[in-house]
Amino acid sequence: MRAFAVGAIVTDIEGTTSSIAFVKDVLFPYARARLRDFVARSEVSAILDEVRDLQRDASLTPAQIVDLLERWMGEDRKIAPLKTLQGMIWADGYKSGELTGHIYPDAVTALRAWRAAGVPLYVYSSGSVEAQRLIFGYTTLGDLTPLFNGYFDTRIGSKLEPLSYQRIAAEIGLPPGSLLFLSDHDGEIAAAKHSGWQTQLVDRDGRHTDAVSTFDDISVEPAA
Repeated sequence: MRAFAVGAIVTDIEGTTSSIAFVKDVLFPYARARLRDFVARSEVSAILDEVRDLQRDASLTPAQIVDLLERWMGEDRKIAPLKTLQGMIWADGYKSGELTGHIYPDAVTALRAWRAAGVPLYVYSSGSVEAQRLIFGYTTLGDLTPLFNGYFDTRIGSKLEPLSYQRIAAEIGLPPGSLLFLSDHDGEIAAAKHSGWQTQLVDRDGRHTDAVSTFDDISVEPAA
């Protein structure tokens, strides 16, 4: 059991609260299959322009942008317009009932207990804020979004950069040492730790000796 006294908790999603397989084998293929038709919608024109700006090529056609987005998806690139489009496609799927967010039951139990104890909860994921709200909002265990005080994505910075965690601490308004970050990624844990955060590596497969395999092994109480 790992014990922490915290002012707030920030959690990753993929591999931490949710199955990697759900993201890789369900969400990504769902978005890829619908991407080409989706970019034809007028409401995504600003996102296409964002891709053109990133590529510094105003002449890119929608078809060329889709080809680029599909390549980024295959490379699992953490690029904001791609994540925004994926979130919009997933929103349709969740609202239609085709998709249901996967959250580990132990994570739900712990998050509810920590919130009931007065600990503020936040999410920091490479998926867009909209995608984060969807995966927690449409679960088999109900709408979990009321548990969270806020969400952060890569628009605040890379999860592998210590500066991102400094920015999040400033946004939350608490000193880094009072914040606990939960993630399945060694590099993210290292970046948060470098910024003075408390950290806990989560390894659902039990391969790391310094990790926990379930939220049941994390004990949290509000800092004095």
